[in-house]
Amino acid sequence: MWEEETNNNTWKEKSYCCNWVEALIDKYYSDNAPLRHILLTHSQSVAAMALDIVHRHPELGADETFVGEAAMLHDIGIFRTDAPGIQCFGTEPYICHGLLGAELLRAEGYPRHARVAERHTGTGLTVETIQRQQLPLPLQDFSPETIEEQIICYADKFFSKSHLERVRTPEQVLHSLQKFGEEGVRRVETWIQRFA
Repeated sequence: MWEEETNNNTWKEKSYCCNWVEALIDKYYSDNAPLRHILLTHSQSVAAMALDIVHRHPELGADETFVGEAAMLHDIGIFRTDAPGIQCFGTEPYICHGLLGAELLRAEGYPRHARVAERHTGTGLTVETIQRQQLPLPLQDFSPETIEEQIICYADKFFSKSHLERVRTPEQVLHSLQKFGEEGVRRVETWIQRFA
């Protein structure tokens, strides 16, 4: 089973990091040490769990290198949001962080990584969900499609940026999703069976 990474000072040495990922994080997070710490700690946890899934399930055919990179970058857009509780002092609604990160990653030349960023919010956002909740997002489907997108979206549900020391249980993840509707709960139930 997945074991929590505890040494956040050596994130650059982990197998899920490479020079260009490090440089990209440095480019956007050099001026806010508390937010950088939150981003790196959260992303390391997500990457470690996602890579554990990849290693335990070779039959899924997931791209290990890509999963590590994309897990480290899935939340890169948070600095542009207004979420002071996690040291984000931007102007955009937090719900937009995935799309903001995707725009940034596309501009940097990483369209595949951008898809992970824009498709990890909740269990993925459908057009129906965006309309029903009147979310400030384009009316398009942001559901995770590829196995890599699904693994990272799933792993992300176990870690909060406001409680970095906690790892949710599958039951806690399912409970936290109930308020958003049955579709997300069913999707995670499927992932639990597939990725356990």
